[in-house]
Amino acid sequence: MEEKVQNREKPYKYDVCMYEFTQKECLRDHMRIHTGENPYKCDVCMSKFTVKGTLNRHMLNRHMRIHTGEKPYKCDVCMSGFAVKSNLREHMRIHTGEIPYKCDVCTSDLTQKEHLRSDMRKHTGEKPYKCDVCTSDLTQKEHLRSDMRKHTGEIPYKCDVCTSDLTQKEHLRSDMRKHTGEKPYKCDVCTSDLTQKEHLRSHMRKHSGEKI
Repeated sequence: MEEKVQNREKPYKYDVCMYEFTQKECLRDHMRIHTGENPYKCDVCMSKFTVKGTLNRHMLNRHMRIHTGEKPYKCDVCMSGFAVKSNLREHMRIHTGEIPYKCDVCTSDLTQKEHLRSDMRKHTGEKPYKCDVCTSDLTQKEHLRSDMRKHTGEIPYKCDVCTSDLTQKEHLRSDMRKHTGEKPYKCDVCTSDLTQKEHLRSHMRKHSGEKI
Protein backbone atom coordinates (compact mmCIF):
# COMPACT_ATOMS: atom_id res chain seq x y z
CA MET A 1 0.00 0.00 0.00
CA GLU A 2 3.00 2.25 0.37
CA GLU A 3 5.07 3.59 -2.48
CA LYS A 4 8.21 5.68 -2.03
CA VAL A 5 8.82 8.13 -4.86
CA GLN A 6 12.40 9.35 -5.17
CA ASN A 7 13.44 13.00 -5.60
CA ARG A 8 10.09 14.47 -4.67
CA GLU A 9 9.01 16.80 -1.87
CA LYS A 10 6.31 14.32 -0.76
CA PRO A 11 7.85 10.87 -1.21
CA TYR A 12 5.14 8.83 0.56
CA LYS A 13 2.02 8.06 -1.48
CA TYR A 14 -1.12 6.10 -0.61
CA ASP A 15 -2.25 4.28 -3.73
CA VAL A 16 -5.94 4.12 -2.75
CA CYS A 17 -6.60 7.86 -2.82
CA MET A 18 -3.25 9.01 -4.25
CA TYR A 19 -2.58 11.41 -1.36
CA GLU A 20 1.10 12.23 -0.89
CA PHE A 21 2.96 12.97 2.35
CA THR A 22 6.32 14.30 3.45
CA GLN A 23 6.67 11.83 6.35
CA LYS A 24 6.02 8.14 6.74
CA GLU A 25 4.18 8.79 10.02
CA CYS A 26 1.71 11.08 8.23
CA LEU A 27 1.00 8.35 5.68
CA ARG A 28 0.39 5.85 8.50
CA ASP A 29 -2.03 8.21 10.23
CA HIS A 30 -3.87 8.88 6.96
CA MET A 31 -4.27 5.16 6.24
CA ARG A 32 -6.36 4.85 9.39
CA ILE A 33 -9.04 7.02 7.77
CA HIS A 34 -9.52 4.25 5.21
CA THR A 35 -9.12 1.28 7.57
CA GLY A 36 -11.24 2.78 10.36
CA GLU A 37 -8.54 2.04 12.92
CA ASN A 38 -8.69 4.28 16.03
CA PRO A 39 -5.82 3.18 18.28
CA TYR A 40 -5.85 6.16 20.66
CA LYS A 41 -8.58 5.99 23.33
CA CYS A 42 -9.67 8.61 25.85
CA ASP A 43 -9.76 7.04 29.33
CA VAL A 44 -12.39 9.54 30.48
CA CYS A 45 -15.17 9.27 27.87
CA MET A 46 -14.03 6.30 25.75
CA SER A 47 -13.77 8.38 22.54
CA LYS A 48 -11.32 6.93 20.01
CA PHE A 49 -8.97 8.75 17.63
CA THR A 50 -6.74 7.94 14.68
CA VAL A 51 -3.96 10.34 15.71
CA LYS A 52 -2.38 10.88 19.13
CA GLY A 53 -2.29 14.65 18.64
CA THR A 54 -6.09 14.69 18.22
CA LEU A 55 -6.44 12.75 21.48
CA ASN A 56 -4.20 15.28 23.24
CA ARG A 57 -6.31 18.21 21.96
CA HIS A 58 -9.45 16.36 22.98
CA MET A 59 -8.13 15.90 26.51
CA LEU A 60 -7.30 19.58 26.80
CA ASN A 61 -10.49 20.95 25.27
CA ARG A 62 -13.05 18.47 26.54
CA HIS A 63 -11.80 17.35 29.92
CA MET A 64 -9.07 19.55 31.43
CA ARG A 65 -11.22 22.67 31.15
CA ILE A 66 -13.98 20.95 33.11
CA HIS A 67 -11.59 20.81 36.08
CA THR A 68 -9.99 24.25 35.59
CA GLY A 69 -13.28 25.98 34.76
CA GLU A 70 -11.60 27.74 31.83
CA LYS A 71 -14.11 28.94 29.20
CA PRO A 72 -12.16 30.95 26.64
CA TYR A 73 -14.94 31.11 24.01
CA LYS A 74 -17.52 33.81 24.76
CA CYS A 75 -20.89 34.52 23.18
CA ASP A 76 -21.04 38.19 22.12
CA VAL A 77 -24.82 38.23 22.56
CA CYS A 78 -25.41 36.82 26.06
CA MET A 79 -21.79 36.48 27.27
CA SER A 80 -22.12 32.74 27.96
CA GLY A 81 -18.72 31.05 28.12
CA PHE A 82 -17.68 27.73 26.58
CA ALA A 83 -14.69 25.47 26.93
CA VAL A 84 -14.90 24.26 23.33
CA LYS A 85 -15.25 26.42 20.22
CA SER A 86 -17.72 24.05 18.56
CA ASN A 87 -20.06 24.44 21.56
CA LEU A 88 -20.05 28.21 21.06
CA ARG A 89 -20.85 27.72 17.38
CA GLU A 90 -23.84 25.53 18.27
CA HIS A 91 -24.95 27.97 20.98
CA MET A 92 -24.98 30.87 18.52
CA ARG A 93 -27.72 29.10 16.57
CA ILE A 94 -30.06 29.79 19.52
CA HIS A 95 -29.64 33.50 18.82
CA THR A 96 -29.50 33.38 15.01
CA GLY A 97 -32.23 30.78 14.54
CA GLU A 98 -30.01 28.88 12.11
CA ILE A 99 -31.07 25.25 11.59
CA PRO A 100 -28.54 23.87 9.09
CA TYR A 101 -29.36 20.14 9.17
CA LYS A 102 -32.45 18.35 7.80
CA CYS A 103 -33.35 14.67 8.01
CA ASP A 104 -34.19 13.26 4.57
CA VAL A 105 -36.48 10.63 6.09
CA CYS A 106 -38.75 12.57 8.48
CA THR A 107 -37.77 16.11 7.36
CA SER A 108 -36.89 17.13 10.94
CA ASP A 109 -34.85 20.34 11.14
CA LEU A 110 -31.85 20.08 13.45
CA THR A 111 -29.25 22.51 14.76
CA GLN A 112 -26.39 20.03 15.29
CA LYS A 113 -24.76 17.42 13.08
CA GLU A 114 -24.72 14.94 15.96
CA HIS A 115 -28.48 15.37 16.35
CA LEU A 116 -28.90 14.51 12.67
CA ARG A 117 -26.82 11.35 13.14
CA SER A 118 -28.92 10.39 16.17
CA ASP A 119 -32.14 11.03 14.28
CA MET A 120 -31.00 8.84 11.39
CA ARG A 121 -30.21 6.01 13.80
CA LYS A 122 -33.85 6.02 14.93
CA HIS A 123 -34.80 5.25 11.34
CA THR A 124 -32.04 2.72 10.61
CA GLY A 125 -31.94 1.04 14.04
CA GLU A 126 -28.14 1.42 14.10
CA LYS A 127 -26.56 1.27 17.59
CA PRO A 128 -22.82 1.79 17.05
CA TYR A 129 -21.80 2.33 20.68
CA LYS A 130 -21.32 -0.76 22.87
CA CYS A 131 -20.69 -0.79 26.62
CA ASP A 132 -17.74 -3.05 27.48
CA VAL A 133 -19.17 -3.72 30.95
CA CYS A 134 -22.82 -4.71 30.35
CA THR A 135 -22.68 -5.10 26.53
CA SER A 136 -25.56 -2.64 26.02
CA ASP A 137 -25.85 -1.30 22.47
CA LEU A 138 -26.53 2.43 22.29
CA THR A 139 -27.35 4.95 19.56
CA GLN A 140 -25.39 7.93 20.92
CA LYS A 141 -21.93 8.46 22.37
CA GLU A 142 -23.44 10.54 25.19
CA HIS A 143 -25.66 7.60 26.11
CA LEU A 144 -22.55 5.41 26.31
CA ARG A 145 -20.87 7.94 28.61
CA SER A 146 -23.96 8.00 30.84
CA ASP A 147 -24.09 4.21 30.89
CA MET A 148 -20.41 3.99 31.85
CA ARG A 149 -20.96 6.42 34.73
CA LYS A 150 -23.55 4.02 36.19
CA HIS A 151 -20.80 1.43 36.38
CA THR A 152 -17.99 3.71 37.57
CA GLY A 153 -20.02 6.04 39.81
CA GLU A 154 -18.38 9.04 38.13
CA ILE A 155 -20.17 12.38 38.56
CA PRO A 156 -18.04 14.80 36.51
CA TYR A 157 -20.17 17.97 36.53
CA LYS A 158 -20.70 20.32 39.48
CA CYS A 159 -22.84 23.45 39.61
CA ASP A 160 -20.81 26.40 40.91
CA VAL A 161 -23.94 28.04 42.34
CA CYS A 162 -25.71 25.29 44.30
CA THR A 163 -22.90 22.70 44.25
CA SER A 164 -25.18 20.02 42.76
CA ASP A 165 -23.30 17.03 41.37
CA LEU A 166 -24.49 15.96 37.92
CA THR A 167 -23.67 13.10 35.58
CA GLN A 168 -24.51 14.81 32.28
CA LYS A 169 -23.47 18.09 30.73
CA GLU A 170 -27.02 18.85 29.59
CA HIS A 171 -28.22 18.48 33.18
CA LEU A 172 -25.62 21.06 34.23
CA ARG A 173 -26.84 23.47 31.54
CA SER A 174 -30.44 23.02 32.70
CA ASP A 175 -29.45 23.54 36.33
CA MET A 176 -27.56 26.74 35.49
CA ARG A 177 -30.61 28.13 33.69
CA LYS A 178 -32.60 27.82 36.91
CA HIS A 179 -30.09 30.17 38.53
CA THR A 180 -29.61 32.60 35.64
CA GLY A 181 -33.23 32.65 34.46
CA GLU A 182 -32.05 32.06 30.89
CA LYS A 183 -34.76 30.69 28.58
CA PRO A 184 -33.11 30.25 25.19
CA TYR A 185 -35.91 28.28 23.48
CA LYS A 186 -38.78 30.38 22.09
CA CYS A 187 -42.14 29.18 20.77
CA ASP A 188 -42.87 30.72 17.36
CA VAL A 189 -46.63 30.38 17.91
CA CYS A 190 -47.23 32.05 21.28
CA THR A 191 -43.72 33.45 21.99
CA SER A 192 -43.36 31.49 25.25
CA ASP A 193 -39.77 31.24 26.47
CA LEU A 194 -38.54 27.87 27.75
CA THR A 195 -35.37 26.62 29.44
CA GLN A 196 -35.00 23.28 27.65
CA LYS A 197 -35.38 22.04 24.09
CA GLU A 198 -37.45 19.07 25.26
CA HIS A 199 -39.84 21.49 27.00
CA LEU A 200 -40.20 23.36 23.71
CA ARG A 201 -41.02 20.11 21.87
CA SER A 202 -43.69 19.23 24.44
CA HIS A 203 -45.06 22.78 24.31
CA MET A 204 -45.30 22.71 20.51
CA ARG A 205 -47.40 19.53 20.68
CA LYS A 206 -50.05 21.52 22.56
CA HIS A 207 -50.39 23.80 19.54
CA SER A 208 -50.30 21.00 16.98
CA GLY A 209 -52.73 18.77 18.88
CA GLU A 210 -50.22 15.90 18.81
CA LYS A 211 -50.61 13.50 21.72
CA ILE A 212 -47.80 13.78 24.24
